[in-house]
Parts: sequence; C-alpha cells; structure tokens
Amino acid sequence: MSLRILMTLDAAGGVWRYAMDLARALRADVVFLGFGPPPSPDQRTEAAAIGALDWTDLPLDWMVGDPAVLSPVPAAVAEAAARHGADLIHLNLPTQAAGLVTDLPVLAVHHSCVATWFRAVRGTDLPPDWAWQRAMNAAGLDRADAVVAPSRAHAALMAQVYGPLPVAVVPNATPAPERGWSGGAGIVAAGRWWDEGKDGATLDRAAAGTHWPVKMIGPLTAPDGQAFRATHARTAGTLPHAATLRTLRDAGLFVSPSRYEPFGLAVAEAARLGLPLLLADIPTFRELWDEAALFFPPGDAEALTDAANRIAADPGLQRRLGEAARDRARRFLPEAQARAMIDLYARLIQPQPQAAAS
Repeated sequence: MSLRILMTLDAAGGVWRYAMDLARALRADVVFLGFGPPPSPDQRTEAAAIGALDWTDLPLDWMVGDPAVLSPVPAAVAEAAARHGADLIHLNLPTQAAGLVTDLPVLAVHHSCVATWFRAVRGTDLPPDWAWQRAMNAAGLDRADAVVAPSRAHAALMAQVYGPLPVAVVPNATPAPERGWSGGAGIVAAGRWWDEGKDGATLDRAAAGTHWPVKMIGPLTAPDGQAFRATHARTAGTLPHAATLRTLRDAGLFVSPSRYEPFGLAVAEAARLGLPLLLADIPTFRELWDEAALFFPPGDAEALTDAANRIAADPGLQRRLGEAARDRARRFLPEAQARAMIDLYARLIQPQPQAAAS
C-alpha cells in the first residue's frame, strides 16, 4: 500500500523510539509532527533519515495544567495533514484527536496517560484538578476511527478508566540486534527515573545489597523540575540510543521495577541482547514475559535484592533466563508490528462495504 502518513510524536520519552522504529519498518512515506520540548540534534538527524520532521511549539498534555493551552493542537494537526498531503493521521497522543476536524482517517495509539498512570501507580482516580485529562483523553479516544494499545494488560487498564472500548492490541517492537547470552556482569536498568511509576526508589534501595553494581540509565529530571536522586545505584543520565544498547550488551542482568508499564520497550531491547530479566510482577510484564523472566513483588526492595543476587551467583540460571528472554523477544520484531499496523491503516483507508439491507 502506498500512502503518506502524518504521525505525531514527542522527543521526551519512549514515543520517539516507537515512532522511529515503526516508521522505518513501515517503509511508507511518513511525516513526523512533533509536540513538546524540541528534539536533540541527534534525534533530528535520525528522523531526517526516515521522513520529514515538522515541529510545532505546542505542548504535550501531561506537561500543562490548563486544558485551554491545548486548544490549538487539533487545528495544528489538521493543518499539517492538509499541508503535507497526508492520507491518514496516526496520533501517538489520543488527546490530540479531541476536537480534531478532518475528513482523513484517524488512528490513535494509547501509549499512556495520567489517568491510567494514577490508577496503576496510586490505585486512585485523578485528583479533581486533573479530571480534565481523563475527559480530554476520552474525547480523543471516541473521536479516533481506530484505537491501538501495546498490550492486552494496558487495554484492560484503559477499560477500567474509560469504559469499554474497541481497542486493537499491537505490541511494540524493537530492531535491537539479537545476541546470545554473553556471561556479562553488573545490573542495568533503563527508564524515566523522575517518573514515580518507574519506581527508581525501590531499585536504589535494592542496590544497597546487590552483589553486582546497579547502573540506572535515563533522565533524572522532569521538564517541570521534578527530580530523582540515587543513593546506592550509579546513574548514567540520558544516553544516545546506541550507547544505551552498548551498555545493555555488556551487563549481566536487566531489571525493571516499574509499577506502570504499558509495554516496556527497554525490556524487549535487553531481551533481544540475551540478558536475563528480573521484572516487577505487574500485569503487563506477566503477559509479555511470563516463563521468560523472574519476577518480584512491586515495591519490594528486599525481594529484588535477593532475586538479583540469586541470578548473579548462578551462571546456569543466567544462561537459561537470557536464552528464554531472547526467544520470547522474537515476538516483538518490527516486521510483525509493521504488518499489523499496515493492516489497520488499510481498513481505515479502504473501509469494508456495508452489507445490503435485506
């Protein structure tokens, strides 16, 4: 299918990696429309090798406290789609569909939102001053012609927050190179550590007792100034993606303590590289990695330490876990993701004819 896709993205989190890897695998004409903090020079170079990059000065929904600030977003999406001659709009933030006026098909991927974050991390609904976030996401999900979630567990969480939705589940993917278990040492984790949902605090407490040192890769300070500081683990800050993969490759164990993870791309990357996985026992990780990882109760630093030390002391267990993770990660390859997305695009571009009334 030959089509031009307008795909929204941001440079502040995992959506960037999702968009780059998917667009590359689609082999389609993709125009990226960016929101939020501008991309780095390296990110601009990466995007330019795949498709056109059109950056706005408009914010991301989770970075603002007043919904009125987002009112120009749908018009900006519609204008860009018309200007670039798009055949379809792929939104990576459902609120961008709220109030969107266009004749083009609209697909929205729900990577995350503050409402599902609160439900998973704190077990509550949004506080009253954030209730507009749920309303705007609900409006965007209702406006979209198709909605995608990256896991069944996340689709179920969406249903808890937004009610029943017709959601297609298309797992995320990674083109990270496949490699067998290498027998490396050291513990590595990757995440947006200022985010409470990544639960860096539990990993940092666990690092006080792990036999292997712990390295945490990822941003420590949020755009609004919220910060994470480690006491026992080493923090590497934000690294270029290639450097992150090199660090993973040389480690002996990958840990994710996340309490909220719609998919967990860093886990899949580590698995492709043959690392043993030690994961918080949350629904998403059970769905994707059951029998291919070891699990510990979320928030339990002592259990994390004990499991990490057990793995570090047993090369046979390291090998078995690394091989199991690598084999499971073959389910999450870009070619499979691209085929599933192209099928969804085709259904939107060429809807099936309605059966004639009898």
